[in-house]
Order: sequence, then C-alpha cells, then structure tokens
Amino acid sequence: MKVYAGTDPRLGLTEIGDYARRVEAAGYDGMHVSETVHDPFLLALQALQATSRIVVRTSVALAFVRSPVLTAYTAWDLSAISGGRFHLGLGSQVRQNIEQRYAMPWSEPAPRMRQYVQVVRAAFETFRTGELTPFDGKHYRFLRMQPYFNPHRGATDRTAPDIAAPPIYLGGVGRGMCLAAGELADGFVTHPTNSSPQYLEQDCLPALAEGAAVAGRTRADLDLVAGVQVITGATDADVSRERERQRRLFAFLYSTPAYHRELERSGLGGLREPLARMVRRDSWSELREVVTDDVLDAMLPTAPYSRLAEVIRDRVGGRADAVTLALPSDPEHDALMAEVVGQLHE
Repeated sequence: MKVYAGTDPRLGLTEIGDYARRVEAAGYDGMHVSETVHDPFLLALQALQATSRIVVRTSVALAFVRSPVLTAYTAWDLSAISGGRFHLGLGSQVRQNIEQRYAMPWSEPAPRMRQYVQVVRAAFETFRTGELTPFDGKHYRFLRMQPYFNPHRGATDRTAPDIAAPPIYLGGVGRGMCLAAGELADGFVTHPTNSSPQYLEQDCLPALAEGAAVAGRTRADLDLVAGVQVITGATDADVSRERERQRRLFAFLYSTPAYHRELERSGLGGLREPLARMVRRDSWSELREVVTDDVLDAMLPTAPYSRLAEVIRDRVGGRADAVTLALPSDPEHDALMAEVVGQLHE
C-alpha cells in the first residue's frame, strides 16, 4: 500500500519545502497539496524543487475556477521540471464556493468535469505531438493552438527529453464523480469524510468499476487513494490532544451538506442541524456535547503509532491502493511515523 502525506492547508511557500523534505525523509511515496488558502501549483513547485524522489499531487486543484488549457500548461511544466513526479489532482468544490467565493459560474459538476479532463488530455497530446488535438463540447471548446503557443519541443530542440503527461486524479464524493473518474482518470482520491469501509464498498468501488467499463477498462486500471482521518500520537497525552483537535475539525467538516450521507450511514444523521448551527454561529461552547466521545469513536479510528498501521489496514486494506496520512505535528515523532509508513508498505 502506498502512503501519501496530507499537508496543512495553511503551510505557505516559505514553509512547504521543509515539510516536503520531512515527507521524503519519512519514506512516504508522495504528498498532497490542497487549494485552500494558497495556490496549489505554486506549493507543488516548491515541494518538487525541495525533493528528489516523492510524487507531489494537487489534491485537489479546483477545476472550474480556471481554464483547462491553462491548467494543462501549468501541469505540463511541473512534470517537466520534476522529471514526471507531478500528478494533477482535480476537484469541483461546492456551488456556493464557486459562485460566491471565486466569482465563477456553476454547472452540473460531473458532466463538466468529464469534459474538463478531456480538454486537459487533448492539450497534453497537443503539447506532446506538436499538432492540435481538438475538442468541441458543450462546456469547453479547444480548437486552436498556433505553433508559437505550443510548448512542444521537437521543432526547436530535438535533443530535449520527452515530457511525461502528468497522471490525472479526480477527487470527490458522489456517484457522478466516481463514474467520471472510472472512465477518464488515472486515479481517484476520496475525501477524509467519505473513506469508511462502507462508503468504499457500497458507493465508491462499484461506481469506479462501472465508469471504467464504459471505457473498456477495469478497476485495476485505476489507482484508488483513500483519505483517512485518524486520531494518533506517541503517548496517551498526545492522543488526547489530537482527539480535541479532531473534535473541532469533525464539527467543521460534517457541517457541510455534501458529507451528511456518511453521518446518516453511521446512524448519526441527527447531528446535521446541531453541527450546522454551531459552525454557522461560530459558537463552540457545545462542542463536547454535540461531538461526543462516542461520536468520535464511531467515526474516527484511534490508535497510537505502535498500532496505527494495523488499524489502517483493517479500515482500507483490500479496498484502496493507497492512503493519505499526515506527518506528525511534532517533527520529533517523524521517525515513529516512518515506521508506520514502512509497515504499510509491507
């Protein structure tokens, strides 16, 4: 099983290089950078330049806030500069954020994402061959690429090494995005709120296989990365502190309507309104009464580092090809996490 490190979304450009070096030293296969408060491609560039082995994947860059061809240009350059270590992870975000936070138009996400990926792949092929690979669809039209604007190297430097088109991963929750990933993507990354064994078995894996069949592929042609949320630490005190941090994060995440189904699946649908009210009012005095210890025990695996690999295998083993697992907040514990990563590689 491969292991990728998640990244604190508030890590900036001056900090991400040191973090990436920690990830590489701890034996991870790669790291994910999100689009939250910083540009994910700038973060990816810094992480790639700070390392020599690991994969750096956007997880996820928001597709609908930028042109697919502009995304292809950036991904192509990141692949070139890193010798193929960059992976392009794309996601849709929710309507309110796209329209009100990014000031961009919204449309049904899964059909639009299918065409977005098709345009990115057409652009990659155009860059590779030097000849336009056109795409003409409902949401996007890619019909023009003059040689002056084509990064294809063959015409100007025949000694230049070939650039590998970056693998494309999709991130999401719903059936439509899973179908699109199965048909068109190289991989799929599940959200931490939707990575339970029940979600993987009942929703995600069947839809990925169904989408793959449309393209004459199988589930084996697709890399499935499960985002896992765990409560861990080196000591009981560490675990207790992490438990309180995860309690607040749990409330924020599961107040989002897109993630309510997992609450309902776990028999916790009654938490939807109390969580939404608490987050909306930014009033956290009731946090422990709403997100009780029983709730955390039901939703988030808890284990010290010494048992963490076993817990993760029980949760996603045989269901996913890889997991995301954050580095410890304390660098002094990196060696302990390196042991966990090594056990998951076995």
